[in-house]
Amino acid sequence: MKFSEKWLREWVNPAIDTEALSEQLSMAGLEVDGVDAVAGDFSGVVIGEVVECGQHPDADKLRVTKINVGEDELLDIVCGAANCRQGLKVAVAKVGAVLPGDFKIKKAKLRGQPSHGMLCAFEELGMAESSDGILELPADAPIGQCIREYFNLDDVTIDVDLTANRSDCLGIKGLAREVGVLNSQDVTEVAIAAVEPTIEDTINIELVNSQACPRYLGRIIKGINLEATTPLWMVEKLRRSGVRSIDPVVDVTNYVLLELGHPMHAFDLAAIEGGIQVRNANENEELVLLDGNTAKLNPSTLLIADNNKALAMAGIFGGEGSGVKEGTQDILLESAFFAPLAIAGQARSYGLHTDASHRYERGVDPKLQHDAMERATALLLEIVGGEAGPVVEAVSEADLPVEKSVTLRRERLDRVIGYHIEDAKVTDILTRLGLTVEFANDTWNAQVPSYRFDISIEEDLIEEVARVFGYNNIPNVAPTAALKMTTHQEAKLPVAKFRNELVARGYQEAITYSFVDPKVQQQLHPQSDALVLPHPISIEMSAMRVSLLTGLINTVVYNQNRQQSRLRFFEHGLKFLKDETAENGVSQIAVLGGIIYGNTHNEHWSIESKPVDFFDAKGDVEALIALTNDESRFSFKAETNDGLHPGQSASIYLDDKKVGFIGAVHPQLQKSLGLNNAAFVFEIEADTLVARKLPEAVSVSKFPSNRRDIAILVADDVKIGDILNSIEKVGGNQLVDLNLFDVYKGKGIEPGFKSLAIALTLQAADKTLEENDINTLVENVVAELANKFNASLRD
Repeated sequence: MKFSEKWLREWVNPAIDTEALSEQLSMAGLEVDGVDAVAGDFSGVVIGEVVECGQHPDADKLRVTKINVGEDELLDIVCGAANCRQGLKVAVAKVGAVLPGDFKIKKAKLRGQPSHGMLCAFEELGMAESSDGILELPADAPIGQCIREYFNLDDVTIDVDLTANRSDCLGIKGLAREVGVLNSQDVTEVAIAAVEPTIEDTINIELVNSQACPRYLGRIIKGINLEATTPLWMVEKLRRSGVRSIDPVVDVTNYVLLELGHPMHAFDLAAIEGGIQVRNANENEELVLLDGNTAKLNPSTLLIADNNKALAMAGIFGGEGSGVKEGTQDILLESAFFAPLAIAGQARSYGLHTDASHRYERGVDPKLQHDAMERATALLLEIVGGEAGPVVEAVSEADLPVEKSVTLRRERLDRVIGYHIEDAKVTDILTRLGLTVEFANDTWNAQVPSYRFDISIEEDLIEEVARVFGYNNIPNVAPTAALKMTTHQEAKLPVAKFRNELVARGYQEAITYSFVDPKVQQQLHPQSDALVLPHPISIEMSAMRVSLLTGLINTVVYNQNRQQSRLRFFEHGLKFLKDETAENGVSQIAVLGGIIYGNTHNEHWSIESKPVDFFDAKGDVEALIALTNDESRFSFKAETNDGLHPGQSASIYLDDKKVGFIGAVHPQLQKSLGLNNAAFVFEIEADTLVARKLPEAVSVSKFPSNRRDIAILVADDVKIGDILNSIEKVGGNQLVDLNLFDVYKGKGIEPGFKSLAIALTLQAADKTLEENDINTLVENVVAELANKFNASLRD
């Protein structure tokens, strides 16, 4: 926001210079982006009156004038401005004057006519970037007075870059309040008195969408003179705030916007049919805006309309048909409160950004509407005349923001700031900020004013106290901390352990968005009911992920398209599932997922090129499970999973609970997902891995071990894992190692069968196993396999 320093000092005038004021604002969080003079550096320019103005005898575009600057003789000046005329008060650069750019005025002759000075435009005085013709001054401008004094040009424009939470400072009133707090000075506010109506004309107002617009004020003013001239003081204040003067009505609404921080709008009363409705746009409704462009309105856009048509986009931009224009005699003045969420994003959706939308998006004081209406009415009646009717208000108290009460504890304040600020000082700071404060038992109970949308919790009050007190005033104290042994549960593995394991196996960690493309996710998880965001960043990021697969596959595709042929990625993150039993209806589950793609190894002359397969991914998952030292509780079961190849898919179980899956991406999805070759993925709940079974120390057996190999024939559909589990149960404590070392199908084996060669290592802790003991145990194993799997020893 740009503002004139002198305008600010009309409200509050601290005994500090411009540089100190800028530094003070910046340190308080209102960062000053720039300080610029309101006019160029010039001297010798005074107010003059055009006494005579005639055509130059030898030039069609030049005029010969005689100018009264309050001296004994009139000045002869040749001027080329089309708006030069007799009786006009003008800015005269006399001989010897110096204009911006070190341009010195000297006596000269133009086409044979003497010229002892120059009639200046705003542009030539550095008061505007461009201008049409010479500067025209009011008729009461005192002849001979220095222009710098007349315009009060010993002033600067301060440009403050406000953060989105400080909408209360988007007006001189809010800025003055802030400066008053920083300097412990009272603020002299503009006296705003209610304007007594002189006519009875009113208009009916209906709040169709009271949640988006809880309060709307309207006032009819009749018989205005739009030909009136905006006062010079107002034009200058607008100019120094970066706003161009347009006409008296628009200038007044802009002035109130800058002064109080409250947007306003004026409608041509003749263009309004019936009453005012505050409603959302209808389907396929259009509105021609003040800039001449036609906007196709979204149903989410809030409108100001009459009984038959849209008049304006609420809080954003007015319509051309209802705008104040040449010939307007009666107006409807609007002052309303629009909920920030109702306006947020709407202007950008139409490619617009206005001063009004900028303020409404951040929040406008919901109690400021009456003051803005009375202030604007008084200024309009003073400038353009007319008669004002009574103020009509439509309000929904239930939808207005509720003032908040926040508690600040002394102990918390001291701990966060690291410094003790006196109770009286804290109370003074909070009070000057506009809060109603009660202090008792080392606790401040503060009632937050309606214009401070950003204060809602205790930390907000701590921030306010710290920044107003001054961060530079808080002494630098080096922090001290006693060393303390961290508590560490040996039975709980840190996630970093699994990260390191995967990195050691050639993986790289990926961090993908929790928001995914719903179409892609639906392909991978057609049965999932994903959470859809009401206001997504984009349509490709509008659903919450139900697994890590979507992000990991996109990462592979991105790298694959950049000539990377061997890829291994993993990610640790949350997946989001609908769960009515969970808080907010969402269950957030931490999972560890991975994907492998391409060959098992990088290209090498001594290693055979081989694409990755299911068992490469399974081996990586088994390596993670091995870290828990509790592998026996985990199992892999061949099951169909969403998005995976039905013949190369398995579920991961912990005891009887499914905790993950593993498999190949379904071949039918490879092309639509952008994969050139097969990719294998896995995902497992992180909580099931972090619990580690602690090893128990046992004595090492002093007795020898014995190995016995058996070869059995079983049907093809018998799972090897089931066979090994059965052998472990029969072998008991004496079975210290078990290994499948050969699988054979072919010559000598009947079709539909396979031969399994299994090595059993037997050892006792308290004795040497006799041959009879060993044979008995092996026979028991063979008998169990025969009974359970119809297995037979191979000849």
